[in-house]
Amino acid sequence: MDPIKTTKIAQSKLSKVDFNNLGFGNVFSDHMLVCDFKNGGWGQPEIIPFQEISLMPSAKIFHYGQSIFEGMKAYKDEDATTWLFRPEENFKRLNKSAKRLAIPELPESVFFEGLKALLKVDNDWIPTTAGSSLYIRPIIFATGEGFHASPADGYRFLVATAPSGPYFSGKVSVLIEEKYSRSANGGVGFAKAGGNYAGQFYPTQLAIEKGYNQVIWTDDNTHEYIEEAGAMNIFIRINDTLITGPTSDRILDGVTRKSIIEIAKAEGIPVEVRKFTVSEVINASKNGQLKEMFGAGTAAVISPISSFGFREQDYDLPELETSYAARLKDQITSIQTNIAPDPFGWRYKV
Repeated sequence: MDPIKTTKIAQSKLSKVDFNNLGFGNVFSDHMLVCDFKNGGWGQPEIIPFQEISLMPSAKIFHYGQSIFEGMKAYKDEDATTWLFRPEENFKRLNKSAKRLAIPELPESVFFEGLKALLKVDNDWIPTTAGSSLYIRPIIFATGEGFHASPADGYRFLVATAPSGPYFSGKVSVLIEEKYSRSANGGVGFAKAGGNYAGQFYPTQLAIEKGYNQVIWTDDNTHEYIEEAGAMNIFIRINDTLITGPTSDRILDGVTRKSIIEIAKAEGIPVEVRKFTVSEVINASKNGQLKEMFGAGTAAVISPISSFGFREQDYDLPELETSYAARLKDQITSIQTNIAPDPFGWRYKV
């Protein structure tokens, strides 16, 4: 691949950012990576200043929703070395999503060389404050035009970044959903498609109006089986066993989820990857066996759940001095930030 052309911003916004008081994903770095698919092939990636995008009203992204994305983070260690966490998994999943939505798969060189070049240009945007990181959002969307209901003939790959603090803070209360479904068999639930998240917003808003923070999704057929927690994978702990559902057409194959499973097994924590029901969770809560519930994803890493609601009744989780959630989150973030050894080979040096 040819060297990546870089056009730097005239005036950096960096000095205006308070890195000790970062929200999540609402302050954006100086530059972005773009690469277009035209005439049957992907072109050369380019780094340009972060800016607005101009598209025709006939661009198919507006009509048929061909849009996919990934979520990643970059970290700096004490020596100011920049690290990514398992980026090859994000690349593979991006192309898995692309294939399902009839989007041309992205070359590996464009993804990795482009991402590394962008992180070097905006290296000063990577926070060093504990709990913060540079959130990375690769996206591919349809730019080709036409009202015909068919795949577009043009696409854009874009990577934007945002220095960010913690995704969630405080206790999280969730509502187990029985009416609405996140995804269905044969659908696109396993893909990181933008439409998956658009469909979640309304049921989540209804839960928020009832006093909850998020929704627990159940299967589309019977609503008996717990599948995901909002936009994250979900884990429960019954006694000393950690349990999470298997991936499927409906459940995202989360990078954090896979990492938790591997770390837990290496730590000697009993792990079961199997279906589990709402009734199993409620019964375990009633008899004192349900010790923990938490969501897992790139943005929050691990988000402990303090209580859940089901059919007008709330169930509290116990407050533990030593929880699996805290233990596993510490293990993952220590690997990500190069504080602890990486026996799994997950760190990727930029």
